[in-house]
Amino acid sequence: MHIIDPRFPLVQNQGYVPEFFGVGDYRESTASVEVLGGVVVAGSFQGFDQTYLVNALRDLGPNFVGVAQVPPDIDEEELLFLNERGVRAIRFNLFRTGSESISQLEEIANRVWDLHGWHSELYVDPKDLHSLKPLIRRLPKVSIDHLGMAENALDSVLDLVAAGAKVKATGFGRVDLDVVRTLKKIHSVDPNALMAGTDLPSTRAKRRFSIDDLHLIQDTFQEETDLILHKNSLSFYRVGDS
Repeated sequence: MHIIDPRFPLVQNQGYVPEFFGVGDYRESTASVEVLGGVVVAGSFQGFDQTYLVNALRDLGPNFVGVAQVPPDIDEEELLFLNERGVRAIRFNLFRTGSESISQLEEIANRVWDLHGWHSELYVDPKDLHSLKPLIRRLPKVSIDHLGMAENALDSVLDLVAAGAKVKATGFGRVDLDVVRTLKKIHSVDPNALMAGTDLPSTRAKRRFSIDDLHLIQDTFQEETDLILHKNSLSFYRVGDS
């Protein structure tokens, strides 16, 4: 999910600035679900500001962790500060920002992994995923956003899952693929790969997150649902690690 707090700065991304969506809005939107924890993910419209993320994690409590966007020259003191406040990963939005983010991706990803065990999250244009596979395979720990986004990326997603990548089962309202078929194929390669989430507030998606998205996962996987809704994410994001 994204927390978009009016107290903190936003930047336009491709002319887009989202509506506000605070911690209270998130809790209201998920009131019908037993939420055991979650992940606050940096949006492209938040640039490299970390104040909103630190405040959101404080307000949400210890079962929530953060995924930050960081500049290439971020210093070790700032990384330590973020780690102590619950950040567990960095995000690269290659879908919205393009090739300029790729040149230093591997260096930054390895640096935060070596320092704090942070993984890297990739939001990738599906047409680019195949060409990026060699780079992604070299990253120490990685996840792919939104099931890979489109049908034409599925083979590459499955190759990466076989190599150890995880996949966020999120954003069903923004993808161009058969969700159930994709979920089953990924799960068949690695039952520990899929990690469900809300993607709230579903910025720029064709359809906002619905509780029915979680019901779809439950109906598809039955007794293995808990892996996708809870256990896989708990392990991957190291929720509760000090």
